[in-house]
Amino acid sequence: MSAMSRHTDIRVTGWIARLPPAMQAYALLARLDRPIGTWLLWLPGVWGILLPQGVAPAERIRLIVLFGVGSLVMRAAGCVVNDMWDRDIDRQVARTAGRPLASGALGMRQATLFLAVLLLAGLGVLVQLNPLSRLLGVSSLVLVALYPLAKRFTWWPQLVMGFTFGFGAPLGYAAAAGQLTWAQAALYGATIAWQLGFDTIYGFQDMEDDARIGVKSTSRLMHGQARSFISSCYGTMLALLALAAIMSGASALFWPALLLPAVLLGRQASAVNPLDPGLCLTQFRANREIGLAVALALLLGLVTL
Repeated sequence: MSAMSRHTDIRVTGWIARLPPAMQAYALLARLDRPIGTWLLWLPGVWGILLPQGVAPAERIRLIVLFGVGSLVMRAAGCVVNDMWDRDIDRQVARTAGRPLASGALGMRQATLFLAVLLLAGLGVLVQLNPLSRLLGVSSLVLVALYPLAKRFTWWPQLVMGFTFGFGAPLGYAAAAGQLTWAQAALYGATIAWQLGFDTIYGFQDMEDDARIGVKSTSRLMHGQARSFISSCYGTMLALLALAAIMSGASALFWPALLLPAVLLGRQASAVNPLDPGLCLTQFRANREIGLAVALALLLGLVTL
């Protein structure tokens, strides 16, 4: 077995290791050992909350906190749905074979009950938003349910993931502004392009196993032109972010602040290596800092000189 096949990102260390075995299995099912997914779900929502002008600071803070809680429980719910669909595939992939449903640590009945609890918690967050946001939040469940099927029927599951994980952008904008606009649409497009890029990098870790068992992925499709493809994703992201800022009336402070995420994205795209799974995981995780840098630029874009 190659170094790539042996790679795994499951972490049974730190506070996870101190949990009772039964709770540990649920924590791993919810990916609490890897909070990066929660960050990457939450950040587009933060972007959406920070984009529109004329929203009271206290309301933005309230929404950012609510979206943080919602991202934690809904990311966990999405992971449960994903693992319920993929448990047979996960058993055949080194990186995912240790997941609770694939390994047999938890059964489908336990996962279903856990999913119900998570969805109820998510509903508790959703009802505190405005009616448009509630409608969008409910509709997003369709994407959550269908995303695991994408790899069975298309070479672009990472794009479907972008639509799914990036849905926080229109949801956050609707929660803050009470409407959907073309600025929000541009922001959603930027989020999709960003997530297509970094999830393709993430998927490079599984190429050998995916090819062996016949699973399709954008990572397999684009591994021969990885740097140009990731560069195009990130370039599209930056262009659409700029368009969203212009349409929303962001202040001049947005533009110098955008240089930081632009430099970080450029460095990542130029260094990507599909044959180095450790580097791919490190680059994937670095998108938390990139997302925070974008949030800072949007925040500064609210400051008038």
